[in-house]
Amino acid sequence: MNASPNPRYTRAAALPGILQQRIVVLDGAMGTMIQRYKLGEGDYRGTRFADHGKDLKGNNELLQFTRPDVISEIHEQYLAAGADIIETNTFGATTVAQEDYELAHVAREMNVVAARLARAACDKFSTPDRPRLVAGALGPTPRTASISPDVNDPGARNVDFDTLRAAYYEQASGLLEGGADLFLVETIFDTLNAKAAIFALDELMEDTGERLPVIISGTVTDASGRILSGQTVTAFWHSVRHARPIAIGLNCALGATLMRPYIEELAKVAGDTFVSCYPNAGLPNPMSDTGFDETPEVTGAQMEEFARSGFLNIVGGCCGTTPDHIAAIAQRVSAYKPRLRGQKMFSDLLAA
Repeated sequence: MNASPNPRYTRAAALPGILQQRIVVLDGAMGTMIQRYKLGEGDYRGTRFADHGKDLKGNNELLQFTRPDVISEIHEQYLAAGADIIETNTFGATTVAQEDYELAHVAREMNVVAARLARAACDKFSTPDRPRLVAGALGPTPRTASISPDVNDPGARNVDFDTLRAAYYEQASGLLEGGADLFLVETIFDTLNAKAAIFALDELMEDTGERLPVIISGTVTDASGRILSGQTVTAFWHSVRHARPIAIGLNCALGATLMRPYIEELAKVAGDTFVSCYPNAGLPNPMSDTGFDETPEVTGAQMEEFARSGFLNIVGGCCGTTPDHIAAIAQRVSAYKPRLRGQKMFSDLLAA
């Protein structure tokens, strides 16, 4: 995220070296775990939002205010399962997303509190030999800057770049204040939204003097191998590589089986950075406890094959994955060396 050829991180400075030594494990799905608690409207409202005029159940980002015990417990379960990096519960904690609940005014505070909860959990599990890191999660928002929401009006838009940039800047500022070690721009279905997030992160880091690693993760939405706004995996990488992310990857929509050719493609073309991968636990299955097909053993075996094939530097799980999935993944990939590509870009950081 720096114009200079040798960015020096002020947080998570050890991460480039760790990524060269072993495959790093990311956590699993927050939403899947929250569902297990069977929370009701009252849990989301608490006392602070008891009189709010909109239904709030499902606004998971509110739980850092009203049920922080749940969020902290989920973080700790993933850390106990072997996660090196945990994501903040901030996927929808932007003013753009919170407008749907008429709660845009608390969006920044959501990020500060969420990062503090994750920071406390990581500090509890960190050791000198194995630091645990907080990834400040920036989701795509429910609006898209380059796709019309109206099939009858291709030129229509329900958000613009500047609105997204401002929302992401506010979100990232809160995550930084709360103690995030790195940023994760994830589940990207519209590259223009991602560019707004990248611009905001660069602006924030210039303003604060902080320099954090950034992971960028796109979402292939179907078997065409393209993200929703139309780019192939290779085109997506070339659209964001100017940001110099510490890792580029794919997450969400497809299970590992369908994602394989696209993560292989990314591992080949993104030669100057690391690669991350955290797929769903297969395809949706309403009969499953997690809402998805795959058991921990199945997902773990698939990620082991990815590691054996040399695709991975960072691995975890998205929708439908639980601490059991992450434990299986961590155990399975531990025997394999990380993908070698990407070392050249960061070798000067290790020597600095």
